[in-house]
Amino acid sequence: MKSRIPVAAVLGLLVLAGCATSAETLPGQQISQTFERPVLVSGQYLLYLPESYEQQAGWPLLLFLHGAGERGDDLEKVKIHGPPKLVEAGQDMPFIVVSPQVPESQRWSVTMLDGVLQEVVANYNVDADRIYVTGLSMGGFGTWDLAMAFPNRFAAIAPICGGGASHNACAIKDVPVWNFHGAKDTVVPIERSQEMVDALEKCGGDVRFTVYPEAGHDAWTETYDNPELYDWLLQHRRGE
Repeated sequence: MKSRIPVAAVLGLLVLAGCATSAETLPGQQISQTFERPVLVSGQYLLYLPESYEQQAGWPLLLFLHGAGERGDDLEKVKIHGPPKLVEAGQDMPFIVVSPQVPESQRWSVTMLDGVLQEVVANYNVDADRIYVTGLSMGGFGTWDLAMAFPNRFAAIAPICGGGASHNACAIKDVPVWNFHGAKDTVVPIERSQEMVDALEKCGGDVRFTVYPEAGHDAWTETYDNPELYDWLLQHRRGE
């Protein structure tokens, strides 16, 4: 991934109520968006289009789920970690990056995330066979939950320091998973990740597990700074 000159975020509006309209979205920018679905699901998110967006017919989409500390109604908080942080620092990502925000005191809802994905897929150049989801801490839990709720939607997932309902893990045995956790995590014990990995291995899932021996809860900085993660995601297409 190459660096570019940082671009200031601009405010956009995207509403779907029968038909969709959107403010101008320029490649290379990360902009604020809101959405509203007919099923009474609404929210806000950051949207990033690669610099060469207009030169390609279908783009992979990376859905990023933040942690509990970034909840609220200020999208600037979502830029603290992960792909939105890299984009804001001037990095050109090889994905459409969608980074929604959870309202204060709430947790990730698969219904809300389904609405965001439907919104973006309907309005942008998305390759439906290359949709990926990753998240940290609360977003790691959300990553597992979303994938198990829609096992046929994602090409690969990368949960970080999260966990999930291990009894449902076999629902995503055909979805490649790269899981990350710090061995010294006292916020979300590493056992929560290990349970998911063990359950997937038992049903023949495609799973790899990276443990950072000296890391505490912050297993995400090293993970998202590693270009190998993005290369790994892009190796996978839905159904392959």
